Amino acid sequence: MSRVKRGNVSRQRHKKILKLAKGFRGTRSKLFKVANQAVMKSLKYAYRDRRNKRRQLKRLWIIRINAAARQHGLSYSRLVHGLKLAGIELNRKFLADLAARQPEAFAQLAQKAKAAAS
Repeated sequence: MSRVKRGNVSRQRHKKILKLAKGFRGTRSKLFKVANQAVMKSLKYAYRDRRNKRRQLKRLWIIRINAAARQHGLSYSRLVHGLKLAGIELNRKFLADLAARQPEAFAQLAQKAKAAAS
């Protein structure tokens, strides 16, 4: 049976991890074992926080839509329900943007939602 040398494979794997650990402080960017632990932890945080970022943005959009809807005598839930009944399908991101940048367009949507809900 022939001998298998794995020097290149492990060196490449180590280099990949150390490249990801660039910018970490102290041995976390220099030593493979410590860097590997730090990189695995940081990737877990990155995965978790991408979801948290989306969650926070959705909360912000809802707050903005609710504030704009209340200026027109509607609550957030009544506005969304009215829009659904009126057959207007807009996502929260777009509605929040409309509420902030084009209040007159949002006012028209609110009127349609109010009419459809009543």
